[in-house]
Amino acid sequence: MVSISFSWILIGCLKLLPPEQLEILDIPVAEETSFPVRRVVYKSDSGTSYLGGNAILLERHTEATRFNLFTGNQTLQEREQSYKANETAVVHCGFYSENGGFRVSDEDKNYMKTCKAVVTTCAFGGGDDLYQPIGMSSASLQKVCYVAFWDEITLAAQEAEGKRIDENHMIGKWRIVVVRDLPFTDQRLNGKIPKMLNHRLFPQARYSIWVDSKSQFRRDPLGVLEALLWRTNSSLAISEHGARSSVYDEGKAVVKKNKATPEEVKEQLTRYRNDGFPDEKRFNGKKALAEASIIVREHTPLTNLFMCLWFNEVVRFTSRDQLSFPYVLRQLKVLKNVNMFPVCTRKDLVNSMGHKRKVKPLTS
Repeated sequence: MVSISFSWILIGCLKLLPPEQLEILDIPVAEETSFPVRRVVYKSDSGTSYLGGNAILLERHTEATRFNLFTGNQTLQEREQSYKANETAVVHCGFYSENGGFRVSDEDKNYMKTCKAVVTTCAFGGGDDLYQPIGMSSASLQKVCYVAFWDEITLAAQEAEGKRIDENHMIGKWRIVVVRDLPFTDQRLNGKIPKMLNHRLFPQARYSIWVDSKSQFRRDPLGVLEALLWRTNSSLAISEHGARSSVYDEGKAVVKKNKATPEEVKEQLTRYRNDGFPDEKRFNGKKALAEASIIVREHTPLTNLFMCLWFNEVVRFTSRDQLSFPYVLRQLKVLKNVNMFPVCTRKDLVNSMGHKRKVKPLTS
């Protein structure tokens, strides 16, 4: 983390540096981590062979359990152990098997390895249009990658509307990465991979900003990192929830809006109650519930571990990630420097465009 002596301009709730200072803003030199977790080891099936052909697809897309060749089969005992913050953490974190899906071309992988800071979004199943980011400085355009993950359904839908990827794999400011063999039939779960596992996709990146596909990012990314992370000495920044403060109240709302079945929400929240998760409205002085359409973070071993744990929860239970975020934050205990910014700041960061089409599910 760094301390920067600059003047700021207030845009709504968000204090950004003025344009002339954004132009000279740079990613700070990496400092040695003082976090209790210094290294994360990701579990894989190394040495294990799987049947080829259709058997892989069936195992990848099975409905009996949402654990599959991409996730690995995390046991409840492994889940419990994963929350113990050791200096070296060993955890399931997607990409468990080479046969697990989410295939990206070697050319795209090589590009992604060049990114030190990245803004990401995704649209799987053809559900949303691609909104060009605005408001960035010329310096940020040189220092920050903009990467949108599509599947072949979205690619076909966008091409049908005349939006074609150019010879540099770009549409406007976005580098388009087409993903093949998505591991889940539920497109919401496929979307959690670039949302939560950016550290696996961009192994050299030190910072990332996730933006949901229904939103248009409209601020300078380096300025956002400075405002929400560097200035506040935070490693993770996420918005407070706009409507509710309790996980258990949110569970009722999720069921009422048909965002998940009553059975799966009951299973998740019963587990949380049995684990001692309280029905509290506040956590560390902030709302106990987050809204994760924007996630700003530094890629440290501790935040990487947190995102792995969060991903495992949405795979095990419901894909409604706001139910699991406060649980993971509380269970991990050692992640303290989280900036839960107010809803008005989230509205200053993006233009909300809404979902355009119904997402097409994959079929096994």
